[in-house]
Amino acid sequence: MASLPFPLLADQFAPRCEFGRTDHVVVDADPASTYQAVHDLDLTDLHGFLVTAAVHLRELPERWRSRQTPRQRTRLTIEDLDAGTDWAVLGESPGHEIVFGAIGKVWQPVAKWVPVEARDFMDFNEPGYAKVVCSISTLPYGQRRTLVTAEMRVVLTDPRAWLSFRRYWRISTPFIGVISRAILRTVKHSAETGGLR
Repeated sequence: MASLPFPLLADQFAPRCEFGRTDHVVVDADPASTYQAVHDLDLTDLHGFLVTAAVHLRELPERWRSRQTPRQRTRLTIEDLDAGTDWAVLGESPGHEIVFGAIGKVWQPVAKWVPVEARDFMDFNEPGYAKVVCSISTLPYGQRRTLVTAEMRVVLTDPRAWLSFRRYWRISTPFIGVISRAILRTVKHSAETGGLR
């Protein structure tokens, strides 16, 4: 069996996972252009009714609690996650894969997140939390195309957290799938059109 041309960084941060999801898309563009589209991906610009609905549903408890209107969104690339979000860029294999993650009690009506640096992510083991690892990777697919994979892996820090997350996962899986596929569609469109809308 042939080995991958590069090791997956996701395997370093979540070598085993209790819950996960993987989606793929074939892009009619070379790997370098496709990976650039991953870097240029604006996470606030994933269009489609279902994506918008999924995001708004996730934000409803926080907005209701604080009685705020939806936040005005600005551009947010994966590399921007380190600045002012609950997510951190965990690592990158340039040209091949970028990995980001967060730690929290995501099953609560208002998710409780733990600020964590990338260097501390693997060692975090406080009971009652989910460690979420997301990866977007690219591989050559034939001579001129690229296979893009979006993967989410979830590791729970204790059995009680596992039970809480299992209930959440059953409800949230459809929304996670909608967003994952929207990310891949956006990358595909950007790579194939050179970033043109």
